[in-house]
Amino acid sequence: MATRREVLNILCTAARECYDDIEARQIAEMVLEAKGDLSRNDILVEPNMEVTIEDLDTIVEQLKHWQPVQYIIGSAEFMDTMLEVSDAVLIPRPETEELVMWVAEECAPGSRILDVGTGSGCIAIGVARSVKDSKVSAIDISDAALAVARRNGAEYAPNVEFLKGDALADFDTLFDDKFDAVVSNPPYIPEQDISLMRPNVVDYEPHMALFVPDNDPLIFYRSIAHTARRMLREGGGLYFEIYENLVEEMCAMLRAEGYGDVRVREDFRGKPRMICAKIG
Repeated sequence: MATRREVLNILCTAARECYDDIEARQIAEMVLEAKGDLSRNDILVEPNMEVTIEDLDTIVEQLKHWQPVQYIIGSAEFMDTMLEVSDAVLIPRPETEELVMWVAEECAPGSRILDVGTGSGCIAIGVARSVKDSKVSAIDISDAALAVARRNGAEYAPNVEFLKGDALADFDTLFDDKFDAVVSNPPYIPEQDISLMRPNVVDYEPHMALFVPDNDPLIFYRSIAHTARRMLREGGGLYFEIYENLVEEMCAMLRAEGYGDVRVREDFRGKPRMICAKIG
């Protein structure tokens, strides 16, 4: 049996085949914490204690082949939750936390909110936990993604309603009431940019949740904006996570769809990553 330090070094060595030293160390610690049922403090304070990691050899090979650590351990941190993830859903990212916080800033207690393309359920759950007494619904076209989202919802936001719905169809027919906000992080990366991305994304995360045709990169945004126009109350807001290279096109599309008060926000890296537009 190996010590915590020895296992950590094994994991670091494997991860360094794909990542720099700092990221490799972070990934190795995430695996050791999750698979060894340890805290960060456990690893630091008692590194010479023995630990057993099941399937360590398999995990090492997964790390060497760029498999995302979140899929290896089956979970990802999002805001104040630890959500289940699988290769059926995108891995929640910090930028999306900022989108949730923007929605929460502008939605009053009791707001009716819809998340389109929910994936793991991270946005819907984050909004439900951040906006007091909100009534949140979420849709996704993938049955596998909805299964993950429902399990996450049961754990962290039991009142969120998860339904099967298509962002490219008339999903407004699923609901009878009006909404104060519609939020979405839809696919937005043009296929021509696949070559610019790392294998841990391209080779493992679901392409249907990432990529759009080069000849129509706003296909999901336009469809969601068009349908949401019929669903939002006067003064209601449409919130998107966006591709930094399509900001002007997004603003023009939203205005063409009849929205006003179009605002763009930068993420923590200083990139234009979020947009909001209002009805009325």
